[in-house]
Amino acid sequence: MNLSVAIQMDPIEAIDIEADSTFALALEAQRRGHRLWHYLPRDLAFHDGRVLARVRPLTVRREKANHFDYGAAEARDLATMDVVLMRQDPPFDMAYITATHLLEHVHPRTCVVNDPAQVRNAPEKLFVTRFGDLMPPTLITSDAALIHEFRAEHADIIVKPLYGNGGAGVFHIAPGDENLNVLLEMFTQMYREPIIAQKYLPEVRAGDKRIILVDGEAAGAVNRVPPLGEARSNMHVGGVAEAATLSARDREICRVIGPTLKERGMIFVGIDVIGEYLTEINVTSPTGIQEINRFDGVCLEARIWDAIETRTVASKS
Repeated sequence: MNLSVAIQMDPIEAIDIEADSTFALALEAQRRGHRLWHYLPRDLAFHDGRVLARVRPLTVRREKANHFDYGAAEARDLATMDVVLMRQDPPFDMAYITATHLLEHVHPRTCVVNDPAQVRNAPEKLFVTRFGDLMPPTLITSDAALIHEFRAEHADIIVKPLYGNGGAGVFHIAPGDENLNVLLEMFTQMYREPIIAQKYLPEVRAGDKRIILVDGEAAGAVNRVPPLGEARSNMHVGGVAEAATLSARDREICRVIGPTLKERGMIFVGIDVIGEYLTEINVTSPTGIQEINRFDGVCLEARIWDAIETRTVASKS
């Protein structure tokens, strides 16, 4: 099978080839003989009923500072592609949502990963609320009084923007911390959306586990341990990756959410688990496969491409 694959992502020049999951997916696609094109989200266009993108042929290699080559840019109808990987990083803003609307015109005849309509309907911190029995005590609101009541109930809380990413804007409000009012004022000025507050989980000191699911099935995990003095474990802010295995609780969480992910066409998903609780379901541009590969001696990108190829054949039959 030789597929035409368009990768919608951020500038490839800036990626860390030792950590970037999209780069690993591109390498595996190329190894399988698939033809690659790259474009930025702003290169999308809709004209005369067609979804176009100004794409450039792409060749990748695992060589630092020399990890890609481009061909000449050309406008292509994405309906002529077999696969589109929607892999730009959040924030999940109106530009992101617009891209899902445009790509919905070509899916599923062109297999968009993940399904753009389902991505639009599954913001990370909201989608998890569909599995209330798995998540920690959580409040989503713009009402400061409700947040103060939530804090009075749980004492130790986390406050963060509803559509943030990479650990940006995450604050730990410990008992006795007098900064909550100032923080709420700042959030009100910066964001129009509600705020999310959650009970602080001290288990985060032992790590925030990223579990990768492929077509609804658990495929591997990596633990992300926050640095000393930091409440966030994201590797963007200094979290350290450690080998991890799936606990009985992790497998239970995956069994509960897996069928929904598969039904919604979520081929590549990364969930976050702290202690016994599911905290996020990442469907936009999940990461972690290179770290898991190194710790476990596996090739998760091959498993992901097996699932994509199966879906692509089914969409054209």
